[in-house]
Formats: sequence, C-alpha cells, structure tokens
Amino acid sequence: MINVMDLMSIIFYIGLIILVIALIVLVFKAMKTLNKVDRTLDDINEKSSKLDGLFHIIDSTTDAVVGVSDRIISFVASSIENLINRKKVKKNE
Repeated sequence: MINVMDLMSIIFYIGLIILVIALIVLVFKAMKTLNKVDRTLDDINEKSSKLDGLFHIIDSTTDAVVGVSDRIISFVASSIENLINRKKVKKNE
C-alpha cells in the first residue's frame, strides 16, 4: 500500500510538471506576441520617419504665420495706444 506522504509527493510533482509545461507554453506565446509588436513598432517608426519632412514644413509655416500675426497685432495695439494718448493730451491742454 502507498504511504500518504508518497501519494502527496507524487501529486505535488505531477502538479509541478503541469505548471512548468504551462509556463513554457506561455513563454513561447509571449515571445511570438512580442515579435509581432516589435515588427509593428518598426513599421510605425518607418512610416513616421517618412512624414518628418511634412511636419517640418507645417512647423515652418506655422512659425511664419505666428510672426506675421504678432507684427499685425503689435501694430494695431500701438495705433490704438497712440490714439488714446492723443485724446488724453488734447484734454489736458
């Protein structure tokens, strides 16, 4: 007859073997998934590098438009300030 301790150790070892096999399967699946993710990221990086020139053009255009709008706003603000100052000077005299 089998001792209870021997039976428990056999059950423990069988469970351990099942867990190791399941872990190996999970590791292989994770490696496949990581390879797919790596290929996808490489593809995304390649496509985004092709668009860098377009982004540079958009950035340069935006900077030019902001510069022009700043000049216009400063001109309008200084004109309004000059008008207000002329009215104050006329009232004081």
